[in-house]
Amino acid sequence: MTLVEESASFLDGEGREQAKGLSRSTAMLYGSESMRLTTRLMQLASWLLLQRAANEGEMTRDQLLEEKKKIKLDDSNPQIDSPGWTELPREFVELVARSLTLRNRVMTLDNELYGEARETVGSSNTGNPVGQQIDLLSTALGAVKR
Repeated sequence: MTLVEESASFLDGEGREQAKGLSRSTAMLYGSESMRLTTRLMQLASWLLLQRAANEGEMTRDQLLEEKKKIKLDDSNPQIDSPGWTELPREFVELVARSLTLRNRVMTLDNELYGEARETVGSSNTGNPVGQQIDLLSTALGAVKR
């Protein structure tokens, strides 16, 4: 939530002032990337709030999975090689980088917690040696997949 607050503060204050001095094309890039930043942060905050609600017993796993469908953890990255990227305010670029780092962490957690729920029936880990070993251990130990 600190990152959300820092981003909002920057975009509403210093960032708005700095954007006035940007070239037209860089200002357009700044506008589109700032919208992507705020959307990304809101989706991440929603995901984290769902996890908290589930951990505190406020919702069942089925409810969490249903609500989680509404959250889109975008895995696209900004086009840092696009014209104007190097002209963006340094603080803004750092906020984008921090949001992407957080997004990657959340996507990793999401995959670890719910990745199996997304796999199609009959899928296997035939191309993944670690997954094969986990499957073998699960079978040997009689573990039931969630």
